[in-house]
Amino acid sequence: MTSQTQDTFEKAIARSQGLDTLLRDLTDRAVAQVSWAVACSVTVRRADRLMTLAGSSGLPSGLGLRQYENGSGPCVDAAETGCTQYAPDLATETRWPAYTRYALATGVRRVLALPLPVEGETGAALNLYGREPGSPADSHQAARTFVARAADAVNEALRVERQQASAADVRTALLSRSVIDQAVGILMARERIDAHHALERLRRASQHTNVKLRDLCDELVARASRRASRGRQ
Repeated sequence: MTSQTQDTFEKAIARSQGLDTLLRDLTDRAVAQVSWAVACSVTVRRADRLMTLAGSSGLPSGLGLRQYENGSGPCVDAAETGCTQYAPDLATETRWPAYTRYALATGVRRVLALPLPVEGETGAALNLYGREPGSPADSHQAARTFVARAADAVNEALRVERQQASAADVRTALLSRSVIDQAVGILMARERIDAHHALERLRRASQHTNVKLRDLCDELVARASRRASRGRQ
């Protein structure tokens, strides 16, 4: 794979609006990179089941679903075993009879499923489909090189998403801490008690009313703000 192709991966990550967008972009790129491929899909295990997270344009419907339902097929085997699965001609393939019949009916004759090492996932594969049979001795170096770079891109996108989620959690925590501190201060001034007793009173009120502590404090601060506004009028 050329350095120019490598650069396009990084650009795809930069402009991606999330992992789903990136995966769709990658499947289209895979078809462009592998000469015989007419379609591509990405299989990933989520919530303890395999599913197709993205597919290129021109992908026949149901190719992944038939495998997941039967627990058998090249994509399933590649994702679950971590071993490349290649069927040069489905017309003579005997490993996955139910899948093979369906794939042939859609016009697919050739399948290459390569494990996709994705951080935090227990099984993933990139699947390439062709309408013409190939040779058992065909070289798959271009596809393997593409998968290696695709895995890097996907893992980078996942890291970005995790960082964004972590930052959002921190912002939420800081906002919660701020409104709780304001509510404690209001109770301290109103009831002439210290911070410890004010916080304990708020916690008991939260448990008694079954309202989250942050929401209860937010309402207390809002009421105090409204009273202060009326007092200035």
